[in-house]
Amino acid sequence: MLSIIVVVNLLIETSVSFTVVVPGDPIAAHVGSTVIVPCWISPPENAEALEIRWYRHDQFSNPVLLYNHGKIQDVQEEPYRNRTSLALRSDQSGGLKDGDVSLRLEKLTFQDEDSFHCYVSGESSYDSREVVLKITALGSAPVLFPKPLDDGRVNISCRSSGWYPKPSVSWTSDDGRALRPGGSSHSRGADEMFSVHSWTAVSLSDAQLVSCSISLRTGELKEGRLNIQGIVSSDSSGPWKALFFFVLTCALLFGCLVGLILYKYREKLTGNKPAKEICEEETLERLTKEVVGDINIEELRKHAVEITIDREHLHPDLKLSKDCKTVRDSKDYHHTGEGFPFQFCAFGAQRFTSGRHYWEVELAQTNTPPKNYWLIGVVKHGHFTTRDRSALTPSAGFWFLCSDGPHGFYTNTEPPVKLSLTPRPERLGVLLDYDEGLLSFYNVKESKHLLTISSRFSGSVGPLFNPGAGDLSPIMILDCPEPVESAVELAAESSDNPEPVELPQSSQPLLSNNSSDA
Repeated sequence: MLSIIVVVNLLIETSVSFTVVVPGDPIAAHVGSTVIVPCWISPPENAEALEIRWYRHDQFSNPVLLYNHGKIQDVQEEPYRNRTSLALRSDQSGGLKDGDVSLRLEKLTFQDEDSFHCYVSGESSYDSREVVLKITALGSAPVLFPKPLDDGRVNISCRSSGWYPKPSVSWTSDDGRALRPGGSSHSRGADEMFSVHSWTAVSLSDAQLVSCSISLRTGELKEGRLNIQGIVSSDSSGPWKALFFFVLTCALLFGCLVGLILYKYREKLTGNKPAKEICEEETLERLTKEVVGDINIEELRKHAVEITIDREHLHPDLKLSKDCKTVRDSKDYHHTGEGFPFQFCAFGAQRFTSGRHYWEVELAQTNTPPKNYWLIGVVKHGHFTTRDRSALTPSAGFWFLCSDGPHGFYTNTEPPVKLSLTPRPERLGVLLDYDEGLLSFYNVKESKHLLTISSRFSGSVGPLFNPGAGDLSPIMILDCPEPVESAVELAAESSDNPEPVELPQSSQPLLSNNSSDA
């Protein structure tokens, strides 16, 4: 009698059907990563004796993974060989004994974006469900480039690359209001990833801090920010200035035209050519000089601080002067072109956690050409280990401008940006605006703004120097002279509404990299 009961129970157990369960929403994962595609049996039962088959589309006989007879079989699509296995869908999962038949897929590619079928079969029942896998690639942090317009606004260009699928772009102001883009374009490279370019024109009445956000449908995004207060004059007379220069241009051109008419008859008598071309050239030159102003170095020097080099963390292959202000490579040889020596780093002894700080670096000595190889910027305190360029990133706590001889000038932003700086700087000014997240570089002798890197600083930040190798000139940190107060500045100080400090206006790029929090 007992044996009959056992047989009946076995028949009942084997006749009970199960259901395959998968998530209702698609699974999203980054290209190159590993993903777990969940699938389990309900009600839970031991699946060690069942057949578990993962396959795509109608490739039932050519599975991604096949588990049968207690082990994974050597039958699968070739692209998935050595990339798939069974895995736990969570830390609380009991694995196969608990009916967890989830798929682990490694080294994801764009070709893996597909529908995956989870098929489970026993002696008396089977079931199958479909899971959609979406592949994504989170691109680079947006880089923002400002360009002042004649009407007082700034045209801001936002670029980023390395996205998949095609991302969306949005512009917002500092108070969260949406700004209307002037346009957007997408392009797709040979690597199947998308690059995006968007632009908008704003004024101070629209926003002071402009954000460009690039996002995926998964909600993941990267954001670049730009403070336009230093690019657009906050003076309400801006439109009147534009009108003044327009009227001035018209008046000068009209004067040239009148002069041409008056001299036309004289030209016939004397045979002299009209002065129209000369007048137009003089007008253009005059307006150019009046509209395009140089950087006021004296204003920058109001934020000057004394900088010395930290002897304790100096690279052993560098020479440092007794006053800790001059550093160079210890070997007197010309650079062989083997690559920039990024390991030759020297670090400032001073640290900053707020405010504006300015210093100047001499890059040329008397009767010697300017240095070809140097690296100057800031570094997060404690990040003294340097190996190669790949280790010197904003996310690792480094922000700098590099001069690499014939390879030109470039930043370490992500992605890096190459620059054409002419003439080559002989004295470089550096302004760290910690609170605004800005690092600016200036050609002091030319009184020109070179570029500004926009980032987000955290913790204490200090100066970073690298003299390169093979140049005759070292890097020398200067003691900035006391700023000279002009009559205009003295008058401004005595007024109730002093003139604001004029921040750099330039067509050179302002680079934003919000992934640089370190």
